[in-house]
Amino acid sequence: MDVLVIDDEPTIVSIATSYFKAEGYNVYSALDGDMGLKLFRRLQPDFVILDIMLPEIGGIEILRYIRQESNAYVIMLTAKSEEKDRLLGLSVGADDYLTKPFSPRELVARVKSLLRRERMHQSLPPQKLMFQNVTIDIQRHEALVRDSSIDLTVIEFNILVTLAKHAGIVLRREQIIQHVWGHDFYGDERTVDVNIRRMRQKVEDDVNDPQIIQTIRGVGYKFADEPL
Repeated sequence: MDVLVIDDEPTIVSIATSYFKAEGYNVYSALDGDMGLKLFRRLQPDFVILDIMLPEIGGIEILRYIRQESNAYVIMLTAKSEEKDRLLGLSVGADDYLTKPFSPRELVARVKSLLRRERMHQSLPPQKLMFQNVTIDIQRHEALVRDSSIDLTVIEFNILVTLAKHAGIVLRREQIIQHVWGHDFYGDERTVDVNIRRMRQKVEDDVNDPQIIQTIRGVGYKFADEPL
C-alpha cells in the first residue's frame, strides 16, 4: 500500500516515514503543497497524511483537489486545536484528524483502523459541472454559456474543464499545462494565454471585463462563476 505524507516539518515527515516503512508500507513525502499535489497525481496513493498549514498550496485546497479525483483515505494534521479547523477538514472530505503534537503510533493505528473500513462506494469524478452561467457536460464534450452552446476546440474545452473543476482557486500556467497537456509539454507557457484569450471571446460578454475566467495578475487564472 502506498502512503503519501505531505507536511512542511521535516521531523514529522521523517518520523512518520520510518513508522510506516516499519509496517511494510511504501512511503512517499513532500514538504510543500505544490510538490505534494504533483506526487499525489503521479502516484495515486491509497492513503494521504496531509498537513493543513502548508506553503505553496494549503492543505484544504489540496484536499479539495483530491476529492475531485480520488477516493483515497486522508488524515489531516494541524498544529491548531480549534474545532473550526477540524470541522472544515472533515466537511471537505477528510476521513480523520490529528492535532500536533501526536504519537506516530497513534497515526499508524488510525491508518490501520480506516483501512479496515470498507468504502461504501467509490467516488467518481462528476460528469457534469453546473454553475450559474456555465454548464459543462464532460461526457458529451459540450459547454453551455447562459443556455447557449459554444463551439470550443479540444484544448479550449479541456482548459475550461480544468478551471471549472477548481472553481474559485487560482491556477498557475504550469498547473493548467500539467492538467491539459501533461508533464511532457515543452512549449511556451504563453500557449495558455493564447487559448484563454480565444476562449474568452466565446464565453464572456465583455472580453475586457471577464466575469467567468478571471486573470489574477502575477499568479494565473481563476474560474469565477458561482456553482449551483
